[in-house]
Amino acid sequence: MRELDELQEFLDRGSVHADVFALRPDYRAVLLAVDGLVPGPSDDAGESLLREAEASARSALAGRAVEEVPHVAAWRDAYKAFGAKPQRTRNSLEALLRRAEAGLPRVNRLTDIYNAISVLHHIPLGGEDLSGYAGPPRLIRAAGSEPFDTVAGGEDVVERPDAGEVVWCDDDGVTCRRWNWRQGRRTRLHDDSAAALFILDALEPMTDDALHAAVGNLSAELARLGPDVRIASRFISAATATEGS
Repeated sequence: MRELDELQEFLDRGSVHADVFALRPDYRAVLLAVDGLVPGPSDDAGESLLREAEASARSALAGRAVEEVPHVAAWRDAYKAFGAKPQRTRNSLEALLRRAEAGLPRVNRLTDIYNAISVLHHIPLGGEDLSGYAGPPRLIRAAGSEPFDTVAGGEDVVERPDAGEVVWCDDDGVTCRRWNWRQGRRTRLHDDSAAALFILDALEPMTDDALHAAVGNLSAELARLGPDVRIASRFISAATATEGS
């Protein structure tokens, strides 16, 4: 199990490239590195949280389309800014909100928690297996040559992002395409994942206070998943970033 200082050192080596802030100066992220999680199937606490999230989504969508939700609209604009078509590649928040009326997926207690927090706080939120990482997480605009390990048509394939696409990556390639659209196979969470990286993405009109409220909610839920859970966090914005590459 990683010590807290190891988790923090991993996060401190992460970065958001200056080109991303040039595209969206209002972008902010909070990264959580977590270890000591006790994996398990969906449980009653997660079910309660998912039901709360589903009710919240029904209220938010009463009388308006999903794309009219302010935080969804902000991410649609961000996708358009780097050439993606949001009607075809929906950000993770929009994808979950569109599923909420029929019922959010029940996967395992770790995934259930972060899906529910995403919907409750209207924030794209990705969870990945920390053990699958090769080097620290970086958010960049892709050159177009980076490998992305995924599945298409039931077959394992390696894709390449579009040039200029905003992607999360590590030393071995892309871990999540189009900012928060599709996660790669190499770093995806499994039913037995005990260490995880969570990425919370924010654009205006989300405030820093609202972002940190989501972080607090997520951290509290993760803390109940084992007696020795350790959580390190890092806030990144254009004002705090010191690395341009």
